[in-house]
Amino acid sequence: MAMAALRGPAGRFRWRVRAVPGGARGAAGQQCYDLLVIGGGSGGLACAKEGTRWGLGGTCVNVGCIPKKLMHQAALLGGSLHDASHFGWEVAQPVRHDWRKMAEAVQNYVKSLNWGHRVQLQDRKVKYFNFKASFVNKHTVCGVSKGGKEALLSAEHIVIATGGRPRYPTHIEGALEYGITSDDIFWLKESPGRTLVVGASYVALECAGFLTGLGLDTTVMMRSVPLRTFDQQMASLVTNHMASHGTRFLRGCIPLKVERLSDGQLQVTWVDLASDRKDTGTFDTVLWAVGRVPETGSLNLEKAGVRTSPDSQKILVDAQEATSIPHIYAIGDVAEGRPELTPTAIMAGRLLAQRLCGQSSDLMDYDNVPTTVFTPLEYGCVGLSEEEAVARHGEDSVEVYHAYYKPLEFTVPERDASQCYIKMVCLREPPRLVLGLHFLGPNAGEVTQGFALGIKCGASYEQVMRTVGIHPTCAEEVVKLRISKRSGLDPTVTGC
Repeated sequence: MAMAALRGPAGRFRWRVRAVPGGARGAAGQQCYDLLVIGGGSGGLACAKEGTRWGLGGTCVNVGCIPKKLMHQAALLGGSLHDASHFGWEVAQPVRHDWRKMAEAVQNYVKSLNWGHRVQLQDRKVKYFNFKASFVNKHTVCGVSKGGKEALLSAEHIVIATGGRPRYPTHIEGALEYGITSDDIFWLKESPGRTLVVGASYVALECAGFLTGLGLDTTVMMRSVPLRTFDQQMASLVTNHMASHGTRFLRGCIPLKVERLSDGQLQVTWVDLASDRKDTGTFDTVLWAVGRVPETGSLNLEKAGVRTSPDSQKILVDAQEATSIPHIYAIGDVAEGRPELTPTAIMAGRLLAQRLCGQSSDLMDYDNVPTTVFTPLEYGCVGLSEEEAVARHGEDSVEVYHAYYKPLEFTVPERDASQCYIKMVCLREPPRLVLGLHFLGPNAGEVTQGFALGIKCGASYEQVMRTVGIHPTCAEEVVKLRISKRSGLDPTVTGC
């Protein structure tokens, strides 16, 4: 999608038709702008307001954060229904879930967000084009509508915010014909039934988690380790919790082919890499969650001189978000070396627009960006993993404070809390700067968001320990971390 942002007076962009440097001058039907944003996702919208096949909002709104969190909530409510009887509520059994009703509610909300973004663009005098965009030269983009109509758009500054799309393992027979991705799961009208999720990313585990929580038979097939870029002790606890609550795991396995049987089911053949033994299973749905690819292939970046990484195909950028062509920028998932997170794209887009408008010179700071994996037991983190801290500072320079804990909400229904765990990674020498915080438990996102501010401000272990906890909460367990991994003592916290 292509959008042009044109601002009014008071130092902002001004609407004017003019000759564009290095581009075509006043060609018939050509429209010229101060700023052109390619991409209707979170980063692109933020940039366009400040300075696809779905509606506006990109992956996050349509097939990512928003529907994912809502379906995660639906699954958590199922668990709460089971707890309710322990707290005196009389809930008729068995409790059944209606996928169609949930999907309709989620999809209607997403559509309302699409409409809201359109209204906001109009209110902020942003011209919106529902075009497929590709570069003609370094100042000009060709937009093609669904009906095939072309338009030339030129601009002094261009921002690329096209994000990425799920990767299909096209080398696997039947993968494309019979499989779906996260782009599809949130828009299914009917329940996916017995599902095989292939992959070990946060997308894979989040989808498998809420599918299990909704009562569906769910299996995760992963080639190696889960959540590869996250702290591996925490990742193991996440999958252990999922396994203990019904999600099956096929570890060290890769799929070889997918076939449709006469009864409509999908037969998957895979191989165990350790034993080289082949096996098969039948499923109603196969969901591929094996990574994402940047949306750069159809942009004709070479015509603009914009360089990409030969490995990832992402766009190379500097600290200013500028590409190899100074007036062309890239933000969000499409940019090399940037976290694939909606809030970072939004902030990067806003800061870039402010710099282009002359309102600010602030750059995006990509250190200590918090995030949360919305698995059934949520995992929130900010800063370095234990592995990253040791690699960067050396094992003798790192101290890790940790504890298992039991949420108060788990006590009455006697829920298993064996994977509820917190650890704080610090420098060993005073003032013991906090390098990273990792929290596994209920409402991890809410907990992590608060502590992220302190860590962003350079909090030390002593400062965190002097913070008064809010009782009785899970978050207060963070300020009770007194036991170091080096001590060998039992790290269990009690007293909730």
